[in-house]
Amino acid sequence: MPGSAPLILASASPRRLELLAQIGIVPDRVSPTDIDETRRKDESPRELALRLAREKAAACPGEGAYVLAADTVVALGQRNLEKAADEAEAAAFLRLLSGRAHQCITGVAVRAPDGRIASRAVLARVKMKRLTQAEIAAYVAGGDWKGKAGGYGIQGAAGAFVTSINGSYTAIVGLPLYETKSLLEGLGYRA
Repeated sequence: MPGSAPLILASASPRRLELLAQIGIVPDRVSPTDIDETRRKDESPRELALRLAREKAAACPGEGAYVLAADTVVALGQRNLEKAADEAEAAAFLRLLSGRAHQCITGVAVRAPDGRIASRAVLARVKMKRLTQAEIAAYVAGGDWKGKAGGYGIQGAAGAFVTSINGSYTAIVGLPLYETKSLLEGLGYRA
């Protein structure tokens, strides 16, 4: 029965809202959560993405609702490339990713109205072409790096830097749709 319980998206990401709309899901409310996102000692990027998604889902207020949360981590080996703090860091991240493959790991978690939490981490491998200093400078000047893990967004101009993807494109953007829909339906949500 559709609409049996409301759905809350525990994220401020407009990209996640757009992705959900692609599969006909419109959250009843958007309520970003504020948690400590510091990586723990010896925590792998996959473990980090999954933990953050689960913690965001658990921390979001909304008794009697479904809560959907996600977190995307960009990793070069075991090194996390978080959201760039400024233009210099965004450029440094792009220099690191230039000509190399890296991983985008999105953890997604759903909290059911009864408090159960189901989660999954989805990994995609992304390879970038070797970037010139001019390409990096132009991309950074455009500002599309702001608020994005690894200092780039594949759905924007940086898509032209990507030579190959192995895995879920929507996980790279920030919400793996197949897994998200499966988790929601598995806990009883119907759009």
